[in-house]
Amino acid sequence: MRTSHAVADAPPSLPEGPSGTGSHPAPATPGVRTRSQHQRRRRIVQAAAALASRGGVEAMQMRTVAERAGVALGTLYRYFPSKMDLVVAVVGEEIDLLESSIERRPPHAANPAGRAVDVLMRATRGLMREPELADALIRSLIMAEVEAPFGDRMASLLLRVATDGRTVNLPAEDQLALTGSLGGVWVQELLEMLRGRRTYEQIQHRIEIAAERLLADF
Repeated sequence: MRTSHAVADAPPSLPEGPSGTGSHPAPATPGVRTRSQHQRRRRIVQAAAALASRGGVEAMQMRTVAERAGVALGTLYRYFPSKMDLVVAVVGEEIDLLESSIERRPPHAANPAGRAVDVLMRATRGLMREPELADALIRSLIMAEVEAPFGDRMASLLLRVATDGRTVNLPAEDQLALTGSLGGVWVQELLEMLRGRRTYEQIQHRIEIAAERLLADF
């Protein structure tokens, strides 16, 4: 599995000490370096998302992303070796936002299917605020040559919400398979919506049917 890793920038040259003799200052703490790298990575991902929201993945040219994020092109490639690695990171950012939303406002439906549908329709509303970005990301992930954690993260998220801390009389592997299948239905329905073949109401109805069937044993 190919993954993206934030790679530390080359350490800067050491300045001369107060006496001008070239004495070394105390090294920066690891926490400071990590925070700086995290902020730089976040700027890159946000720049890529902003470009994709206006012109799709084609607009996410690596040089343009680097310029918009205010980093050198070489630095961008150390964080994201390819455009698809960057696309995967943007998708991860969207899932982070969804998880934060769920933590703030947990679904309160009475049954597992209802809670799962709440999450998926919340995700649909969020993505459709930027249809160009949604279309670019979903299509790119379907055709991606890199293995993305999108499906696994959505399956795990749906499982947590559906079970709501309750014990389910199903093997853990089966539980993830079922919530993963529901996530797959949602992706396909979202694509149909982006193509103009489904309305929001139609998507919700179809996902409700799928959730009731797939999560019936939850």
